Amino acid sequence: MAAITLSHVVKKYGDGFPAVNDVSLDIDDGEFVILVGPSGCGKSTLLRMVVGLEDISDGEISIDGDVVNDKAPRDRKLAMVFQNYALYPHLSVFENIAFPLRLEKGKYPEDEVRRRVEKAAETLELQEHLDRKPANLSGGQRQRVAMGRAIVREARAFLFDEPLSNLDAKLRGQMRTEIARMQRRLGTTTIYVTHDQTEAMTLGDRVAVLKKGVLQQVASPRALYEQPVNLFVAGFIGSPPMNFLPGEVDGDVLRMPLTEVPLTDELRARIGDRKLVIVGLRPEHLEDADTLDDETRAKGVTFEADVDVVEWLGAELYAYVPFETRGDVAGTLAELDRDLDGENLRTQLVAALGAESHVRDGDTAELWFDPSRLLLFDPESGDNLTFDEESARRSDEESVEERRRATERARRRADREREGETAA
Repeated sequence: MAAITLSHVVKKYGDGFPAVNDVSLDIDDGEFVILVGPSGCGKSTLLRMVVGLEDISDGEISIDGDVVNDKAPRDRKLAMVFQNYALYPHLSVFENIAFPLRLEKGKYPEDEVRRRVEKAAETLELQEHLDRKPANLSGGQRQRVAMGRAIVREARAFLFDEPLSNLDAKLRGQMRTEIARMQRRLGTTTIYVTHDQTEAMTLGDRVAVLKKGVLQQVASPRALYEQPVNLFVAGFIGSPPMNFLPGEVDGDVLRMPLTEVPLTDELRARIGDRKLVIVGLRPEHLEDADTLDDETRAKGVTFEADVDVVEWLGAELYAYVPFETRGDVAGTLAELDRDLDGENLRTQLVAALGAESHVRDGDTAELWFDPSRLLLFDPESGDNLTFDEESARRSDEESVEERRRATERARRRADREREGETAA
């Protein structure tokens, strides 16, 4: 295992464009860190620089204090799992997993190779498939073989480059669980690249969000969700994505296209002398007012909205409410949508309502939200005016403690399983 430190890392190609621009990141020993962002944000390039497949234009990468900028990939003792698995079709599962050990000719005796391969196969439940060829395996099984090849190296860290993108939705969910279970059991430092923020939120101890090669925020999934530092992070994290509406300061209220909110002293202090802000409200923080009791309704803001389209998904219902945005924030929101790989089709509010809601297409629905959940952003800089640094710090500390406890539980469970097998 190893701690990995990236210090002011830059990657420029021939045209001078910085694909990765001044990224600094400390990854603790045994930590699971996700690199996430839209296509072309530099996350895979950054991973390839860590493993040694891309040269570093500037900055420094160190592993356990050892600077590796000029070291060959094999000398960094890292194991990488690629998007396309990179399996050898003519070799059996056993030989595919053993391949990194065979490369070090004569270093490992045959009984050691077999021991490591069988141990990896047991960890990934591949024991019954060791004699098969990759063509006869499912996508999930091939991915596990690729992971097995990483495990046998007993590498200092695992690096995953969008390993689940070729799998269907059901298999992705299953493999997320397998990767999380494996990482907790082995306690190996892991860097994982994905554009899927669901993977980022469910797998990572911390998540690093990149935009056009620039690191935007590094935090626990909870801190990213509750305390995004800017519009980009707020819009990228969450599914469906956060709603953004213009908010005009008018005396004691903040006026939005569909409703208005009383301004508390704290909100006034955060807004300062601004007359216009961008208001962020997550879809899941909206409720169908008809499903709430009077006491709950009284604690929030209720407003009427003309629902255009409804999507019923069984566990929840999405209601879409078109609205007209202001011209002086339309450009900012359109640029944000482009950065998030959106199509900028229309401005609309999305409400993720409970399955018990009876809102339907064309209804005038009564929606409710708790105004304390609103986030306010500067329309020019995009900074989160309601960012609470202390709350974000507590979330990160809780994440570290949860990781420590989860790793200990996984190791105790593995010890009990080994003791049971020995007794049997």
